[in-house]
Amino acid sequence: MSILTVESLSFKYLESSTLALKQVSVAFEPGSVTAIVGANGAAKSTLCYALAGFIPHFFKGEMRGSVHVNGADTRETPLAKLVTQAGMVFQNPFNQISGAKLSVFEEVAFGLENLGVPHDEIKARVDRALDLFGLEGASDQSPFALSGGQQQRLALASIFVMDPPIMVLDEPTSQLDPEGTREVMGTIQKLATQGRTIVMVEHKLEWIARLASRVLVLDHGALVADGESGAILSRAQEWGLNETYYARAARLAQERGLVSAAGSLPQTLEQATRFFGNRHVVGTENRN
Repeated sequence: MSILTVESLSFKYLESSTLALKQVSVAFEPGSVTAIVGANGAAKSTLCYALAGFIPHFFKGEMRGSVHVNGADTRETPLAKLVTQAGMVFQNPFNQISGAKLSVFEEVAFGLENLGVPHDEIKARVDRALDLFGLEGASDQSPFALSGGQQQRLALASIFVMDPPIMVLDEPTSQLDPEGTREVMGTIQKLATQGRTIVMVEHKLEWIARLASRVLVLDHGALVADGESGAILSRAQEWGLNETYYARAARLAQERGLVSAAGSLPQTLEQATRFFGNRHVVGTENRN
């Protein structure tokens, strides 16, 4: 049974003359990792808002169709209840800081306090979240004193600590350097293996290839492709997306006649290692 379902969803923002989402239907299984990709303006963030219930409760407009989060209709369920089922990390982490707390620890604890969670449990859960996202050394700092990457980790920790079964992540590594990206993506992978359902928008296709088993492609608000990640990413150029580094390297090698053209292009480092290791390199039979 799907944990998150979207049926014939269309949405138009207030004061807009065009639909942001157009007849989108999709379902997500528990414990799955799904990536949403598309060119700028494809409405990836808008779909995230709808999945987490911020549409129609926060972002106002005309909504048709339905979204059910763990069985709850987002139209009929208060946002305060929906956020315990589907936590969302926004594209700009600065927008997610409450401004009501003076320290990182208090910021992460804020949601639990609003739910009336006992103090000892709050401390244990916040300590775990800070450790998981590498913020244990910043627990006494002001959230506004953090770097952009640290604020992104703070947003992730603030959602993780609420323990929602679904996490909707809108570019969760946009402010992170390669090392930070590696650490956060590793954490997201751990969450998925623990049964968390992950839906994420991410432009770093190499990480999508490694983590997501499924990829959705949006184009001007319409869902134009939905399939296994390798199959979708191999056609990235069809939708105006950049290829992964590994696919680009393999394609260039094929175009220059350095390797045979048989087989699909690699999307991950592991696949690239096998691709080049198993390919006959053109011209090597004539070398001494």
